[in-house]
Amino acid sequence: MSTIFVTGIGIYSPLGADLKSNHLALKKGICAISPLELIPSFYAKKMPVGEIKEETPSLKEKLRITQNNLTRTTLLALKAFDDAVHDAHLTNNVLASKSTAFINASTVGGMCLTDELYKDANAKKEGSDYLNSYDLGSVALYIQERYRLQGIINTINTACSASANAIMYGARLIQHGFAERAIVGGVDSLAKFTINGFNSLQILSDELCRPFDANRKGLNLGEGAAFLVLEKEKNIKSKKAYAQLSGYCNANDAFHPSSISENAEGPFLAMQGALHKAGLQAQDISFVNTHGTATLNNDETESMALLRLFTKKIPLFASTKSNIGHTLGAAGAIEAVYSILNIIKQEAYPSLHFTQPISKTGLSPLTEYKKISVNHVLSNSFGFGGNCSSLLFSKI
Repeated sequence: MSTIFVTGIGIYSPLGADLKSNHLALKKGICAISPLELIPSFYAKKMPVGEIKEETPSLKEKLRITQNNLTRTTLLALKAFDDAVHDAHLTNNVLASKSTAFINASTVGGMCLTDELYKDANAKKEGSDYLNSYDLGSVALYIQERYRLQGIINTINTACSASANAIMYGARLIQHGFAERAIVGGVDSLAKFTINGFNSLQILSDELCRPFDANRKGLNLGEGAAFLVLEKEKNIKSKKAYAQLSGYCNANDAFHPSSISENAEGPFLAMQGALHKAGLQAQDISFVNTHGTATLNNDETESMALLRLFTKKIPLFASTKSNIGHTLGAAGAIEAVYSILNIIKQEAYPSLHFTQPISKTGLSPLTEYKKISVNHVLSNSFGFGGNCSSLLFSKI
């Protein structure tokens, strides 16, 4: 099987519009979760969110987009996609090659235009310019057309594990000879649709989220996009590489549509499988970027999975959702970028707002920035329906 390396990174999150700004914000322990400003919502002042504080028209202007039918989701994806391919020095000819795959992930897609979607669904005559943008695949279809991509193109929606699965799928395409390189990641933007939906599940917090804290009240939603360029070792020659994607695994808890089983079977099997694929032992892991949503079920069950897997010593772990909120379909890719930063910078970033461990597990995340030796990082992403994925990145 081919050894796969990350040769390009593009990221746009509430912490910043590029890799450097995200790194500096993580290092300083900045929390970018605040009241909602750019979407008119009943919950604007009640539910804090990780919002990118750039209005959609401004983003559109910076990207030199003239079409009137692109959603904020597509614009965020385009920014991160452009940065990733530029960082990896992929030419237009390489992008258009049939050996270049593009796998996007999203939970909401074009449905971020909740009001427009409602009006179009009830229109008796012609609809708006956005009729072709509501489809979940609209983001990938636009980028495919813009860059004349001819390789394998796909969109994955497994909720919160979607972009981790996109990364995994791209790696499998490379390893099985269906692609020489893959641009993989995900995107989601804030919308009334998700704010109202998650509020109906009663898992949103009206305070800053507190992953793994005994008094956690729920998650804060966020938005953002991130893409990685994956390439075979034999093809990168003298090109720079950030890290190796050494392991990955998807497992299904098959317990409940929105909860993980008490013994955390899915999370445990996902982490165990990633270790097995990488040929590593639990004690080899330097750091765990946890799913860490700050919901009652997730944090307790993920803690149980950590205790099951790391029987001798729990490695340092933290949740960067305390910095930017839960970015849904983008979360796995954004946190993959943060895991790679752990490796290339040899440092660990803290969980914010933590004060007291869960009594059942007694585990405490890292609460202050720390320089450490980092060789291998596990990054967890667990989605609805028990769809659990773990990625393993290793130092080159």
